[in-house]
Amino acid sequence: MINTLGRHLRESLKSLARNAWMTIASVSAVTVTLLLVGTFLVIMLNLNNIATNIEEDVEIRVMVDVTANKEQQEQLKNNISSISKVESVEFSSKEEELNSLITSFGEEGEAFKLFKQENPLKDVFVVKAKNPADTSSVAKEIEKLDFVSEIHYAEETVKQLFKVVNTGRNIGLVLIIGLVFTAMFLISNTIKITIFARRKEIEIMKLVGATNSFIRWPFFLEGLFLGVLGSVLPIVFLLIAYNRFIDFIKPSIDGTFIKLLPMYPLTLQVSAIVLFVGACIGIWGSLMSVRKFLRV
Repeated sequence: MINTLGRHLRESLKSLARNAWMTIASVSAVTVTLLLVGTFLVIMLNLNNIATNIEEDVEIRVMVDVTANKEQQEQLKNNISSISKVESVEFSSKEEELNSLITSFGEEGEAFKLFKQENPLKDVFVVKAKNPADTSSVAKEIEKLDFVSEIHYAEETVKQLFKVVNTGRNIGLVLIIGLVFTAMFLISNTIKITIFARRKEIEIMKLVGATNSFIRWPFFLEGLFLGVLGSVLPIVFLLIAYNRFIDFIKPSIDGTFIKLLPMYPLTLQVSAIVLFVGACIGIWGSLMSVRKFLRV
């Protein structure tokens, strides 16, 4: 078995060397493909992370009518909590709201301290839905309750964000599929040339009793090598580029809602995916070629 495996490895490596130009073309195609696949993966994973963070922060701010007393406020809280799609309800007094406003404006917020004598703000119930997608329907139900003055929630912002994310994901997926098939086509052609050049040898091997699997293995390994070789440069590029990008962009996004995924384990996960996709591209291209040309 060891001798047979060694023979298959030697034959696959010889084949790569004999068809050097097609090997370079195939590896280049896989490299470009996987570079774009890896880039789109990093972008989409970060977009999903940003979207998830914003989604988790989506809340409904229910302004309580100023005429409501403590008992009526408690009743309103119970009514909101009884809505099946509501996850949590937290009370924030108008004093807490004013303090939060002053803090959020930093030094400029000092001017708002004048309103502490006559606070114009209202008591608020901060409501979160179990599923952020249900925020709109929950808000409509709360709106019908007694002692509700106003309702505020960032539904439109979230909708626009996910619209952009979904559009980017769909475009990226289409491009990735197209590039993967292009790389598979080139690898397939490389192996077809190899098989065509050795068709007499393959015919003799079959006549003396060689099984299809024995003949296929060198080509199978050749496709695997092409895919793996094509994944090396994209992995190195992604590791270096993402690390530098994080260092460059971090000062600009600190303190904002944008939270990028950390260098690790993101790059390790993407590298593993890129390597796996490269191997699959090579193997699939090889199998497609061998299946057609081994009908001797």
